[in-house]
Amino acid sequence: MSLQSCIVDWGELDKEFHELQETHKIYRQKLDEVTHLQTICANSIKKHKKRLADLRQNLLRSNPSTVEHTRLLQTVNDHIKERNHVFFDMEAYLPKNNGLYLKLVLGNVNVTLLSNQAKFAYKDEYEKFKLYLTIILLLCAVSCMFFLNYRVTDEIFNFLLVWYYCTLTIRESILISNGSRIKGWWVTHHYISTFLSGVMLTWPNGLVYQLFRNQFLAFSIFQSCVQFLQYYYQSGCLYRLRALGERNHLDLTVGGYLPTRLSGCL
Repeated sequence: MSLQSCIVDWGELDKEFHELQETHKIYRQKLDEVTHLQTICANSIKKHKKRLADLRQNLLRSNPSTVEHTRLLQTVNDHIKERNHVFFDMEAYLPKNNGLYLKLVLGNVNVTLLSNQAKFAYKDEYEKFKLYLTIILLLCAVSCMFFLNYRVTDEIFNFLLVWYYCTLTIRESILISNGSRIKGWWVTHHYISTFLSGVMLTWPNGLVYQLFRNQFLAFSIFQSCVQFLQYYYQSGCLYRLRALGERNHLDLTVGGYLPTRLSGCL
């Protein structure tokens, strides 16, 4: 390459660099504007919710004198409930303080995803993580039960269970912060599973452990098979219900078959 070509290339690169600087400057300005708008929206929602709560208390203390007043009171209460649902969806796109569990694990890091694409991508990654780890845990449980009767392999399997359930609780907490309506019992049973997996990991090897070992591995195999089949069934249900607009994009494939899910599959 000649010196003249190098000079021309440098000129083009220098021009693109200055354009990049201007674009980045605009990006920083827009980012500051977004942060300012987030603060305004969060404060407005907080004030509005407080006023709605006060209004609802006043409505509960009121005594309607006519049928028309009773109907009006019911209409206002219905609108208040509907508005709280709208606020829930709004807050899913605003930064918020992490709960106690996320503060202990991650600190006060903002985990709110700002776009629908990012939220759905994270939720989809969560579902794939569950599916892949379910298959791995199934293979590990089968290997430990039929081929590898060693304490070391059992500890590796139990450590994998502890890591799996700990990771699920963290990811589910992030999903909840982003507006996912995960049932409390679903998250709670993962906390319990983490604790019980830790018990299995630290259980000393002995007669009692060996007597319980095969039962635990058989249960793990059964549970993994059920979760594998459940994933494919419920993912199809959720896909149809999302297409019909009846479910949120952050809803999960979890245990329990709700009537709304079944109706979308019939």
